[in-house]
Amino acid sequence: MDSVQIRQIHENDLVSAERASAVTFFEADQIARRVGDPEVEPRSATAAGQWIDRMRFYLTIDPAGCQVAVQEAGRADGAGEVVGFAVSQNRGRLWYLATYGVLPSHQGRGIGKRLMAAVLDHAGDRAGIFSSSTHPGATRRYRLAGFTLHPQMRMVGTVDRSTLPAVDGLREGGADDFAWMDRLDQDLRIAGHGPDHGQLLGSTRLVVSRNAAKPGYAYIDGHGRASLLAAAHPEVAQRLLWEALAASRGRTLVNCITAPNEWAIDVGLAARLDIAQEGYLAVRGMPLPAPYLANGHFL
Repeated sequence: MDSVQIRQIHENDLVSAERASAVTFFEADQIARRVGDPEVEPRSATAAGQWIDRMRFYLTIDPAGCQVAVQEAGRADGAGEVVGFAVSQNRGRLWYLATYGVLPSHQGRGIGKRLMAAVLDHAGDRAGIFSSSTHPGATRRYRLAGFTLHPQMRMVGTVDRSTLPAVDGLREGGADDFAWMDRLDQDLRIAGHGPDHGQLLGSTRLVVSRNAAKPGYAYIDGHGRASLLAAAHPEVAQRLLWEALAASRGRTLVNCITAPNEWAIDVGLAARLDIAQEGYLAVRGMPLPAPYLANGHFL
């Protein structure tokens, strides 16, 4: 009998799941590291706490989309050791995969296939989107599940501050902007982010363009990175991205750039950032969003 069980995540799985995630992605990042990239560092205690808080949020909103693979070990609390995880969420007509992985020591045993089957069953006939690594086993599984894999680019470096333009037409955003932001989301990605907006607002700065004809918004993290950006027009998207770059200090990152979003490449090149390839944006039953920079966790 297989000693690995696939089931919904419980609250007391979160610490073990975070450890499995940290080990899995640390090894994956080491393998994917390119010459000239900074050394890969283990996940910090702060980042680990943020991961657990994010998973707890997903459990609160859509628990059926949160699955783990557990090695039965007879623990008194019944939690077992988490050896794999697949966390997804349904938002209206859209499903997204927030994180997915299997411990390197347990790969090649069909655990990832079982986890993916569980979360895809939760998706039903919804459209789907997620950001994927280049792991050959995972990408094969995604394609067999009907997803189109669109290459992504990233831009990294230190902004040449002499290139920063004067940006107007933007202001600080808040919860009273969520309604029109969700309408914009629906135009770009089939469904609004819904409760995800509140979660993002709690940890990042929201900048918006409230122009009725050309709305847009960007969440900017504490490092000055645009962690999610959506706009009705490339011109607005570029202003939002410049605002994020202006807030950066030291080395920064613009990621999840797909071919329809060349406006972001133009900004990055103007700011003297370097361009490189970075995994795939996988979609099913929907076009690539544009002008749009996805968030790796909330898409």
